[in-house]
Parts: sequence; C-alpha cells; structure tokens
Amino acid sequence: MASKQLNIALAVVAIVIPAVAMATEFTVGDDSGWTINFDYQAWAKDKVFWVGDKLVFKYPAGRHNVFKVNGTAFANCTIPPPNEGLTSGNDVITLSTPGRKWYICGVSDHCASYGQKLVITVLDESSSPSPAPSTPMPSTPGSAKEAAAPSNPMAPAPSSAYGILVSGYQLLIAAMVPVAFLLV
Repeated sequence: MASKQLNIALAVVAIVIPAVAMATEFTVGDDSGWTINFDYQAWAKDKVFWVGDKLVFKYPAGRHNVFKVNGTAFANCTIPPPNEGLTSGNDVITLSTPGRKWYICGVSDHCASYGQKLVITVLDESSSPSPAPSTPMPSTPGSAKEAAAPSNPMAPAPSSAYGILVSGYQLLIAAMVPVAFLLV
C-alpha cells in the first residue's frame, strides 16, 4: 500500500515539477538593472518570454519606478498617475497573459530622454507565433491587438520549437505515469 502511494506521489511530482521549473525569472537589464542610458530593446532581443515567467526590475528605490503602459503611452513616454507605479526597487511582475507588454520609468524624463523603457512580447505555451508587423501597435493592455508581436520589431518572429519541445516533454511524462502504475 505504501509503495502505491509513493508511486502516486512520484507521478504527481513528475508532472508538476517540469511545469514549475519552466518559468524563468528575468532581471531586466541583467547586472545593470533598471536604469537610464541602457538599451532595453537589445537586452530583450534574443529572449523569449512565456506566460508564467517573471520580470524583476531592480533599481535604487526613489531613483526610478516602473509603470505598465499601453503602446501609445510607451511611444510618447506618457506617465500614468503616480499611484499606478511600482516603486520598491525590487519589483517583480509575473507575466500572466500573452501579448505585447510595455514598461516605462516615470521619473523625470528618464523614458523620453534616456530610453528607460522596455517592450516585450509574451507567448502562450500553446500558441504558435504568427508573422508580426514591423512597427509597434498602440493598444490598451490585454487587448487582442497585443498578440504575437515581436519584442524587437526588426527581429524575426520567435520560434515555436520551444513550445513543441515543452509539449513533447509533458506528453512523455504523462505517458510514463500509466506505465509506472502497470509495473507496480
């Protein structure tokens, strides 16, 4: 009886652990953090962001902040009301929905004059990226217009190979669970 419970526990762990382990935590700007005079477009260029990943904005509290904005506010560096900003200096944002995401610093002219802004595209594991337009699409956060635009307008659309690999791995684990029960 204990052996069967152990097998069930192992089967659950084998299915849950890979899903949790696949989420990635990205420190925006790597060692430079969230600061002025940094090329965040180049930083994001070769990264693939998935639903469940986290962005960590690290900066000295009081010197910067983080605002999630829409495409128009991003292009114009329009700063939202102060109560909408993140200000801890170690702000963690979980990417919970697919689509285009825009972030700016609302301190002084950090966005407009010093390029302190980030745009990314978050992919859903089950989605297959489609060709994207070459210019950013202004829209409100969460709108259908956000889907499948590249994090760098000049970069090719992200490959769906990672999603296929992940799905294949999960199918393999799911197939192994019944076999494990048959062996007991």
